[in-house]
Amino acid sequence: MSIKGGEFLIKETEAKNIFIPEEWDEEQLMIAQTCNDFLEQEVFPNLERIDSMEEGLMPSLLDKAGELGMLSVSIPEEYGGMAKDFVTGMLVTEVTGAGHSFAVAFSAHSGIGTLPILYYGNKAQKDKYIPKLATAEWKASYCLTEPSSGSDANSGKTKATLTEDGKHYLINGQKMWITNGGFADVYTVFAKIGDDENLSAFIVERGYEGISFGAEEKKMGIKGSSTVQVFFENCKAPVENLLSEPGKGFKIALNILNIGRIKLAGACLGGCKKGIDISVNYANERSQFGRSISKYGAIRHKIAEQAIQTFVLESALYRCTRDMGNAIKALEADGMDHASALLKGVEQFAAEAAILKVLGSEVTDYVMDEGVQIYGGMGYSAEAPMDRAYRDARINRIFEGTNEINRMLIVDMLLKKAMKGELDLMGPAMKVADELMSIPDFSEPGDALFEKEKKYVQNFKKSALMVAGSAAQKLMMTLSKEQEILMNVADMAIWTYAAESVLLRVEKLATLKGEENVQEQIAMVQTYIYDVADKINKAGKDALNSFAEGDELRMQLMGIKRFTKVQAFNPKMARQMIASKMIDANKYCY
Repeated sequence: MSIKGGEFLIKETEAKNIFIPEEWDEEQLMIAQTCNDFLEQEVFPNLERIDSMEEGLMPSLLDKAGELGMLSVSIPEEYGGMAKDFVTGMLVTEVTGAGHSFAVAFSAHSGIGTLPILYYGNKAQKDKYIPKLATAEWKASYCLTEPSSGSDANSGKTKATLTEDGKHYLINGQKMWITNGGFADVYTVFAKIGDDENLSAFIVERGYEGISFGAEEKKMGIKGSSTVQVFFENCKAPVENLLSEPGKGFKIALNILNIGRIKLAGACLGGCKKGIDISVNYANERSQFGRSISKYGAIRHKIAEQAIQTFVLESALYRCTRDMGNAIKALEADGMDHASALLKGVEQFAAEAAILKVLGSEVTDYVMDEGVQIYGGMGYSAEAPMDRAYRDARINRIFEGTNEINRMLIVDMLLKKAMKGELDLMGPAMKVADELMSIPDFSEPGDALFEKEKKYVQNFKKSALMVAGSAAQKLMMTLSKEQEILMNVADMAIWTYAAESVLLRVEKLATLKGEENVQEQIAMVQTYIYDVADKINKAGKDALNSFAEGDELRMQLMGIKRFTKVQAFNPKMARQMIASKMIDANKYCY
């Protein structure tokens, strides 16, 4: 039985109820191979041409991807798609995520470009646009951000005014940082009708009167991705191009962002695996002091840590993706149409989507940064592949809402669920408070596989609940303004979710393959939990020291110390084992 969104903090999940990537079926693996072959044949040999923005190259790559069906995996059959489930769609996102600027163009087209019309369009709109978008005959883009409204998207100043004859909306305003903007045929444009408080969404075609485009932006990375300003001067959009209803645009933007966030984590995962591959390749090839640098402990530490964090990300990503997929199926079984069910199912796990966005982008940055270090001087050369990987990765912490915004959203969404009665956070938080007043349990966990680790993860949950509950009680209405505390609590939730996800994955894996055959993966679980215990401890202390005082503070600091205590463990040996397997395989092999 799947848990509901946010319940990971208060309920236990059984390993048998999660999906792990080791369970891909033959068809899914074939789809992944098609995507991988495409990157190998069409993208990787042409990275320089892509980054120089050779005219017509990126649209032609999207055309070829469209011909292979890569853009239509999740599109319903009636519009020419394969109608595959959410998990399969994520696999495509992951594999293509290794494709640098192409991955950005691909995701923008098939994600935020296509999905507003697919999920919110009426029948006539979907019939007109989706078949063409599914094949890339038409390319899609998404116009939300403005010079004065980034994180605060609903404050946009772009206006839409109904013409006197009631046949068109005249759109006036400016959008910036628009991915695929330079070549797209169809734009989802957000604007306020008259004095409306909330945005509305419109489908605007490139050929409409009154739309124009700025020059391509010069960017730190993803240089081959088209990014332009889009200007609207009395741009005439037919009234039938209003998406959904007036004032529903902000809701559309938020729901599409929920999908965008978890998809971004998927793309990050693909980038991480590629980054590790080239790191290991170089470490094996580069010789210093008479032997390859992959034989040195300092390098092995880096390779192992790259792998651990990537493996953890993958575990959390597909756990959440399957939970979303299960929620979608349950809603469909209750009679909801697929589009509405998908949006509702994803929305239920909006907090987890934000967790994965933060985790995915920060793991990617870590992997690429360590990749540069493994390459040494060559890592800083534009002649070697790490230069592009490092620069391209950096945008992910800003895309789909900055990581700071997402951290605050995690806590905000969990607390709102609690206030609506959808999630009982305060009950378990009070139990933890009572536990602090009682005599501690000094019994040691047994030696069964993961018995210790399960207890540690349960305690991590207690520490997050204790700090969040105490902050909510103490600060009440002012909590939303205490950004540093919110980010501390968010970090505790992120690490707890990640630790539990990798633990569940390897527990299931050990059941499928036998404990003796997954020793490296077991070492990953142990190392990750050992490491995040200290991080959760620090985040908890920082938060408590920011608002509690006196006896209450002393009691809670003792609680944090108790709930983040783990037994001694040899991380060096674990990392050596993890790295050795990859060095022998000359690639990421988990």
